[in-house]
Amino acid sequence: MSRTVLVTGGTGGIGSAVVYAMAEAGYDVVIGYVQAEEKARDLQQKITGEFGVRCMAVRGNVADEEDVDAMITAIEAELGGVDILINNAGIDLPDLFSRKTAEQFRRVLDVNVVGAYNCAVRVWPHMKEQGYGRIINISSTNGMNTYYPMCFDYDASKAALNALTHDLAVQFAPFVHVNAVAPGFIGTPKELEGYDPEFLKQETEKILVQRYGKPEEVASLVRFLVSDEADYINNTIIRIDGGQMGSC
Repeated sequence: MSRTVLVTGGTGGIGSAVVYAMAEAGYDVVIGYVQAEEKARDLQQKITGEFGVRCMAVRGNVADEEDVDAMITAIEAELGGVDILINNAGIDLPDLFSRKTAEQFRRVLDVNVVGAYNCAVRVWPHMKEQGYGRIINISSTNGMNTYYPMCFDYDASKAALNALTHDLAVQFAPFVHVNAVAPGFIGTPKELEGYDPEFLKQETEKILVQRYGKPEEVASLVRFLVSDEADYINNTIIRIDGGQMGSC
């Protein structure tokens, strides 16, 4: 029986790489998106054409409980439910500390933390009923290291997501495994946008392998963690950062 994977934020650099990796492994895949409908539909066509698995593209704002309920209900109607949840949706609103507002802080927390909670709680009954489930939260090394104040809301959200990972793992045991992946500097177009070559050179020098990571490398780790080979891995945060020695 084929298992169904929901990837929130499924059109971004890491998200689309995870979608490809899951489809390549034979899973049915749901691409969650909010605004990038055209990208989601194009990716859906590529997945079904290349891998022959079932693939949906479903809109849903993870920070909105009603949106999440509607998104999961649509998946249940067409594919039978979510067996594997990849909480990848996230936002970052970097700005000078003096210009940060509480409203921005709440928005980042609503998407990055509350959004992951909303999705996990909604798929939990199906996973519990069948005695199987996997949840992977896409965190960040920002939640573990000390970064500069321009990203304090994002950093705090990822630290909170790590804590949520541990709590959900305990709550959903023994059948549902909950883990997090914490990427470092991953060279997605969004990540590289606006940086000058000198800054990229300085950041690369802080990484032991002397390069930034690829979205496909994060996706490979996610694919392993949801596989039967990783059945004894639960309630943990795994860094994938090339041996990152410092922060921005």
